[in-house]
Amino acid sequence: VQDRLGASVTVIAEGLNGRTTVFDDPIDGAHKNGRSYLQPCLESHTPLDVVIIMLGTNDLKTRFNLGPHDIAAGAGKLVQMVTADVRGQNGVAPQVLLICPPRIGPLRLFADVFAGAREKSEQLDKYYRDVAGMLGCHYLNAAAHAAASDTDGIHLDARQQHALGIAVADLVKPLLA
Repeated sequence: VQDRLGASVTVIAEGLNGRTTVFDDPIDGAHKNGRSYLQPCLESHTPLDVVIIMLGTNDLKTRFNLGPHDIAAGAGKLVQMVTADVRGQNGVAPQVLLICPPRIGPLRLFADVFAGAREKSEQLDKYYRDVAGMLGCHYLNAAAHAAASDTDGIHLDARQQHALGIAVADLVKPLLA
């Protein structure tokens, strides 16, 4: 994304393996909760022009027992936090790009942890799209540009990350103009 947008733009990556949208993880820890992390993260980087949110894959873990609607609603809460509490340039809230995570692929390493997740992940696009429309934020379905790696069925390999990065940068570039 940074390469595609150029040196005049600063891209700040705030990813963390295992992060959920709005749920404390009883095994991986409460620090994986996107909601409790988001506000201090945004404040530390203010002012912001665009905030990109791509969370929800870890909400598909069996231990959370969530449906795609609930996962998308959690992502929507994060969008609302950005637009309500954080100010961008000139006192205007930053634009938000909500990205629906890629579908879960054939599971190998995490099959028990993500049992049933593949089917739920195939339904996320509909609900994420609805949330983005309802909240008036920009939207991208990552599955249209990238697929989970064959290694574990969850994470993106370098080639897929590159493809998704191009799609994200191409969508964000006009938002910065």
